[in-house]
Amino acid sequence: MNQNLNTQPAAADRITRWKGEAEQKIAPFLKRADDTALFNQAKVLAAFRENRVSDHHMNPSTGYGYDDEGRDVLERVYASAFGAEAALVRNQIISGTHAISIALFGILRPGDELLYITGEPYDTLASIVSGPDGQDTGSLKDFGISYRHIDLNEDGTVDFDAVRKAVGERTKMIAIQRSKGYSSRPSFTVAQIGEMVKEIREIKPDAVIFTDNCYGEFVEEREPTEVGVDLMAGSLIKNPGGGLAKTGGYLAGRAGLIEKCAYRMTSPGIGAEAGASLGTLPDMYQGFFLAPHVTAQAVKGAIFTSAMLESAGMDTSPHYTAGRTDLIQSVSFDSAGQMIRFCGEIQANSPVNAHFAPVPSYMPGYEDDVIMAAGTFVQGSSIELTADGPIRPPYTAYIQGGLTFEHVQIAIMNALRTLEKEGLLE
Repeated sequence: MNQNLNTQPAAADRITRWKGEAEQKIAPFLKRADDTALFNQAKVLAAFRENRVSDHHMNPSTGYGYDDEGRDVLERVYASAFGAEAALVRNQIISGTHAISIALFGILRPGDELLYITGEPYDTLASIVSGPDGQDTGSLKDFGISYRHIDLNEDGTVDFDAVRKAVGERTKMIAIQRSKGYSSRPSFTVAQIGEMVKEIREIKPDAVIFTDNCYGEFVEEREPTEVGVDLMAGSLIKNPGGGLAKTGGYLAGRAGLIEKCAYRMTSPGIGAEAGASLGTLPDMYQGFFLAPHVTAQAVKGAIFTSAMLESAGMDTSPHYTAGRTDLIQSVSFDSAGQMIRFCGEIQANSPVNAHFAPVPSYMPGYEDDVIMAAGTFVQGSSIELTADGPIRPPYTAYIQGGLTFEHVQIAIMNALRTLEKEGLLE
């Protein structure tokens, strides 16, 4: 056994035993992740070939970025792979939250209503829809656009009775958050999103159905736009960037909606025609090509994490046997101290900034102090191994990413060893 895993003496080491047991239990679920990667790799390769990607498409543009063929072809590749009419893929989009903001402000107009039907969304969305009390920050509320959300049923399903009662003439956009974010509910599968779309079409046929697709790309064989969603958004420093994209975000969906979003991203009359790619295209192309494989590595790491932490007596969600629809693996700890120490060990087993200890602190958009363990090559990258969460009961950390399955294994095992050594593991 490699001594970097600190596994001596093996005969008396319960964590080594847990690893062996986990490897046997999770084998069929790792195979399922590999099969999904193979399917999605074929889909992405077909998109590259269909759009005749060439080496000159990697060339940068500067200034206004007019006639940037590489940028435009990359957007067609995304649209093809995601089964969408069009896509907007730009280095100027700084995050998933920014991509979502572009979607909301691009489509909604004063007097319209945004309705989230999957419960209260990410904390960061609060500043988009209403902003701080008494402050004019240019939120949806400041523009006369109203927002409501429908709480989920106790079993985690959408309360369509409440949705029917809530939908009115002003309801312009109905939104679905695929990933659970910092909540305890399960993430929604693409099949479940497809069923939501059917229900929404019966209730409000002309509604724009939007999905926050962050953390979900390539985890399943289909994307929300392939089951009837009109518009979806995500970040390139999550799944679709494949660990290579240094920044950027995307929107994909109906062509008319993408055009409106492009006008919001730049300005009316310019839209998608401008925006210099600078030197970002090689990483964005190659990252998207690698994304199905890299995403599968992270999914396999999440499955392993669930099995190992369950052996350690912790509550994890989803279970290692469950079907996966995103990268996120949550684990609930007994105390804030145990959670903070675990996240600290994820940082200590990172390739970058391993010698720093994460400290819970205020983060814009969140009500509680948040701990962020992220020793990543790209700042804030969620396709690389990270662990984070708000410091509030039930002290749940959200573990996601991992460019290689092996890295996740090493980090989780060493984190468990530290908890055991410091008396924080039963």
